Amino acid sequence: MGARFEVYVDAEEKYRWRLVHDNGNILGDSGEGYASKQKAKQGIQSVKTNAPDAPVVEK
Repeated sequence: MGARFEVYVDAEEKYRWRLVHDNGNILGDSGEGYASKQKAKQGIQSVKTNAPDAPVVEK
């Protein structure tokens, strides 16, 4: 899978991240705004570290 994380500033001037596939589809996002770019990047690292093999749970 070809995907990349993008960090951007939203309309409220908060930093957010999104995971975007090579075809342009957004696969996931931060769900919240961060006060700094560094905090947004820490959020990306947290996903990479804590959920590489997360199970799929049906609700």
